[in-house]
Amino acid sequence: MKINRDRDAGGPVVRGFTRTGFRLDDATVLDAVLMTVSEAQAWTPPALSDLDEAALAAILTPAPEFILIGTGATLARPPRALVNALEARGIGVEAMDSRAAAKAWGVLRSEGRQIAAALYPLDA
Repeated sequence: MKINRDRDAGGPVVRGFTRTGFRLDDATVLDAVLMTVSEAQAWTPPALSDLDEAALAAILTPAPEFILIGTGATLARPPRALVNALEARGIGVEAMDSRAAAKAWGVLRSEGRQIAAALYPLDA
């Protein structure tokens, strides 16, 4: 699927996704991706049930308003311990399937929101 979003707020733009990865700007990041308002990087995530702060360390500084967690093809809840730890740091957590998270990223960034994202591939 192709997503068209302007780069009004700067940072990486999700242009599309496939079952195995995400197309950011003019490059394809295969598998999973971590994004901040200024950069995106390939990510080797743990199983969602093992997701913790250490796995998200690259997107926690500076602290975003909240983190979008794209959980793959379907919505799954991230570990409660992770949500509690991030909320204790003042960082909200929004989990959704990765398609919705990729689309939400573009909308929220166009609004200038200071967010981060951890996106699992659809085949996760």
